Amino acid sequence: MTTIALGPLTTATSPVRRADARQPATRLRLTARGRAVLTAVAAVPAVLVILGAIWGGGAALASLDPAAPAGTFETVTVSSGDSLWSIAEEIAPDADPRDVVSDIARLNGLTGSVVSAGQRLAIPAVYSQ
Repeated sequence: MTTIALGPLTTATSPVRRADARQPATRLRLTARGRAVLTAVAAVPAVLVILGAIWGGGAALASLDPAAPAGTFETVTVSSGDSLWSIAEEIAPDADPRDVVSDIARLNGLTGSVVSAGQRLAIPAVYSQ
């Protein structure tokens, strides 16, 4: 037969934990290796930003030379098939083309030797005579 008891339930099992009974929070423990890894992971973005600033910091400057005074250069429009070398040979046939190309590149703030058709280049007045 089955017995039914009305009233508070008492059992001999393990005590029930209440939801409001809190255990003390444990602290996060980091070993020396964990601190080193955490420091490295936190430092990577800062290092990348610093390297980016160093690498691209001078990109805004066209040239370190002061601006050329008015009247010290003439302009030439690049034709299809022209290169800095061909322009240098055309405007200064007696001068060393390497020096002329260097002067044109510096005056125009060019970082390479590629020019496009229709591009206007400033030519130093020394070579435009």
